Amino acid sequence: MARDAHQFEEKEPMMREAMLLDRGGATEESPAAVRARTVWTAGDFDRIAQGFALDAARFVARLDLEAGERVLDVACGTGNLTLPAARVGASVTGLDIAPNLLEVAARRAVAEGLAIRLDEGDAAQLPYPDAAFDTVVTMFGAMFAADPGAVAGELLRVTRPGGRIAMANWVPDGFIGRMLRMHVEMVPPPAGTPSVLLWGDPEVVKARLGAGARRVTTARRTLVFEYPHRPAGVAELFRGYYGPTVRVFEAIGPDARADLGERLAALWTEAADYAGGVTRVPAEYLEVVVERAD
Repeated sequence: MARDAHQFEEKEPMMREAMLLDRGGATEESPAAVRARTVWTAGDFDRIAQGFALDAARFVARLDLEAGERVLDVACGTGNLTLPAARVGASVTGLDIAPNLLEVAARRAVAEGLAIRLDEGDAAQLPYPDAAFDTVVTMFGAMFAADPGAVAGELLRVTRPGGRIAMANWVPDGFIGRMLRMHVEMVPPPAGTPSVLLWGDPEVVKARLGAGARRVTTARRTLVFEYPHRPAGVAELFRGYYGPTVRVFEAIGPDARADLGERLAALWTEAADYAGGVTRVPAEYLEVVVERAD
């Protein structure tokens, strides 16, 4: 386990928050986990996540979860999947490497009276027993872990035989795929790190998860980002609040910042439907549903 899980009981919000911030008993982490926390604690991802919250709820609705179903949301962020799953009565656990995102999810759960367990941890070293969950979900989360083989193994390990894994992964040729490639051009990942966008390739996904699956189905889908800003303003929103973009801008010099800023603004402007003070941009992703082998 990369880090001791911090658990939160919704009946005690103040105690839960204190436990969320507790670092006592943490074990040594991998450099990849440290880098991931550095990225996802930058900015304010909740301001980004709200722009596709409706499509996240639709993703959950397609799973037709049942009351009492044991659900794990890996890299849950501020709760875009966690909260909708809990609203239908599932027994939900959310895990994320960024404690600031868990704090937001916790406050939302309390505000809605939802019983959700929230743990801080690493998608590549999940702190749960084998076969602990009926359904494991992740939306634009687990795909960013540096070791896809470890992540695939962990997703399969904690899913019970006959259970499901459901993923939403950005595709290489989609809108966010193009934006992330701009990032990598400026700041390449550590040597030997595979592109996170390979999780958006159906054949790669089947190769990674197929050995432990009865069936792997994929479908290309499109969500729509919606933000109450002009397109150039949305580019600035991502520059200021989307962790990967924040860290890239921090790592490059003034001239490169100006160039990347112009390219991001152009990308959002070219793709946008702007009307009524709202920018809407379609973004393609791969929906993956794995039926775990018995």
